[in-house]
Amino acid sequence: MVTHFGLVPGSGHAMTTSRATDLGLGLSPPRWARIARWALALAGAVLITVLATASANSELLTRYYTALLVINAVIVVGLAGFVVFQITLLLRARRSAVFGAKLTTRMMMFFAVVAVLPGVVVYAVSVQFLSSSIESFFDTRIEKALDAGLQLGKTALNQPLKELTRKAEQMSAAVAANEPSEARVALSASRESTGVSSAALLTTSGALIAVASERRDSAAPPAPSAMELRQLRSLQPVAVVESLGEAGMQLRAFVPVVSTVGAPLRILSVTQAVPTALREQAERVEGGVRDYQELSFQRNALKRLFAFTLTLLLLLALLTALSLAAVFSERLAAPLARLAEGTRAVAAGDFSKQQAARGNDELAVLTHSFNAMTQQLADAREQDGKNRRAIETSNLYLENVLRNLNAGVLVFNDRFVLRVANAAAAVILQSRVDERVGELISDWAKTEPSLSQFADIVARNFSQTSDTDWQREQEIMIGGNARTLILRGSRRVVADVAAHIVVFDDITEVLQAQRDTAWAEVARRLAHEIKNPLTPIQLSAERLEMKLTPRLDEAEALMLKKGTQTIVNQVTAMKNMVNDFAIYARRPRPGSLLAIDFEALLRETLDLYSSYPVALSLHWNTELRWVRGESTRLRQVLHNLLQNAVDACSDRPNAEVKIEVFGRDPNAVQGPDAAGTQELVVRFCDNGAGFDDSVRAKAFEPYVTTKSKGTGLGLAIVKKIIDEHKGRITLDNSSSGGAIVTLILPTLDNEKVSD
Repeated sequence: MVTHFGLVPGSGHAMTTSRATDLGLGLSPPRWARIARWALALAGAVLITVLATASANSELLTRYYTALLVINAVIVVGLAGFVVFQITLLLRARRSAVFGAKLTTRMMMFFAVVAVLPGVVVYAVSVQFLSSSIESFFDTRIEKALDAGLQLGKTALNQPLKELTRKAEQMSAAVAANEPSEARVALSASRESTGVSSAALLTTSGALIAVASERRDSAAPPAPSAMELRQLRSLQPVAVVESLGEAGMQLRAFVPVVSTVGAPLRILSVTQAVPTALREQAERVEGGVRDYQELSFQRNALKRLFAFTLTLLLLLALLTALSLAAVFSERLAAPLARLAEGTRAVAAGDFSKQQAARGNDELAVLTHSFNAMTQQLADAREQDGKNRRAIETSNLYLENVLRNLNAGVLVFNDRFVLRVANAAAAVILQSRVDERVGELISDWAKTEPSLSQFADIVARNFSQTSDTDWQREQEIMIGGNARTLILRGSRRVVADVAAHIVVFDDITEVLQAQRDTAWAEVARRLAHEIKNPLTPIQLSAERLEMKLTPRLDEAEALMLKKGTQTIVNQVTAMKNMVNDFAIYARRPRPGSLLAIDFEALLRETLDLYSSYPVALSLHWNTELRWVRGESTRLRQVLHNLLQNAVDACSDRPNAEVKIEVFGRDPNAVQGPDAAGTQELVVRFCDNGAGFDDSVRAKAFEPYVTTKSKGTGLGLAIVKKIIDEHKGRITLDNSSSGGAIVTLILPTLDNEKVSD
């Protein structure tokens, strides 16, 4: 009656749960649960067969009803276990923040409400309807009608019973008139004359005396009951209607037999079959009344039974609805979960995720769109990778070009924010401008004042000219020295962005080389043209003095001597100047550069100035001491620098010249000696007046001097000699006063020199 609702939900739940294994939301049952699912499905199939058979057979239904209820209860418990298990998995997925778990929960609640509310309403209505129907079935009018029908049946049987009683009394009189030995014959004759079915003569104890019947195999009649026996002893007849089961009904009459010959009281039992039509009607009425009485007696139990059955059906329906709600909710949310997984993969940069589209609904369209999007993203990334590699290759090429350029290159945007700077720019400007990418050019002077002049020139030239390109040659102070730069500016659009490009080069050395070449040529010509007549002039003046002195008086001879001495002195000065010109114009002889112990050369030169009223000190702070050069020319450099330092501070009371020597890595900006250094740095520091800025900018050019008797060739010669030795020389002023001349020479490996 009830279990046909228990199978289909159970099997459907199990099937959808097995499909949930592939959905990836964490609601998939394990293997044992799937096995239990199929077991429930098989049990449900068997129950459907049993119920189909029992529905047509009330006796079979009554016999197996309890077993069916128990099996249904087991299925309910199994479904409840599945539902609890699915809810547990869903809660675990929510705690683990599995995408789609919240949506699955909401959809499951929605489906459950949609399924539960109608079920509860139907359950309540059904219980009320069954209760009302059962109560209406036991109405008093129906009971009276059944009683009336039963009474009508009894009334219909009273007439045959009276007739049978009359016949029995006739037979009793006939039997009583005969001797007991003749009772059998008299009984048979009376039966045949009256037409009854059977007749039997019994003692009061129920013993059979004689019997006469239409059938030979008729059984002995039953003895009258105690109540009937008391009535018979009172000489009152007894008539009853007996049921023969499937054989139908019969009428029986018991009458006392009082013998006239002194025999004891005997009882005559006479039977007569009830007519078929009357018998059937009576049986129906009696059966209906009996069933009605039984149902009326079990009315409350019947209500409880139906209520329990409906409750079981409700539980089966609700649990099935909850189970199917979980499965359907997960099935609906599963495509979204797969799309979410694909979205996370796309967010992580994996565009290879392609989701399987099932069906042709909106979710399938969305999945196809997602797959198309990921494919387009993958293609775009591949193309972007190709473009990026091409750009990187181009940038690498440009970087290599910029890195190997001797000219400095700076690229600014339209707001003059530095975007690109090559290494040559840092070398020329003696500042790490390549680390200023992203800074405004106007902010350079705030952190590094030495760049203010360069930044101002660049900004001013771009702002003051509207031309696309401009070019300037400008002298700028860099690192305390005047450097001549040639700058070229250009306005360009790079990658749809306005850019200002500055290309500049330090042409100081080029200009200096041009000037040196020109001065060397002048010096060579002067030395050649002037030196030749100087000796004859001096000899002629001395000869005139020797010839004329004896002929003149003392005053005139003295005047002649002074004039001659002046000529000789000026000729000597001119010879010295010519010698300086020759030295300036001289080029080093091939093979003249040898390994020189610079420390020994410096100490030897210092010894020559020990008698000067100046405190001389030497601080040698490195193990490097060997350089490649020409000792005579390097000695001249040291003499010139020491003489200048001594002359600069000799008029001061605490005159001091300090010489500091240390090693330095040519790739380092500055720093103390370290292993593997390749440059020897010599600093000449005095406490004199220092260099005037106007003089320092052109101190290495010929004929630039602050001495009253200087020729202006000393520092020019020093610079030329140092350049010939691949060294560098710089002029600075000390913050505490005085000048600092820094000499930098490449060194030789001490071990190789010793070998």
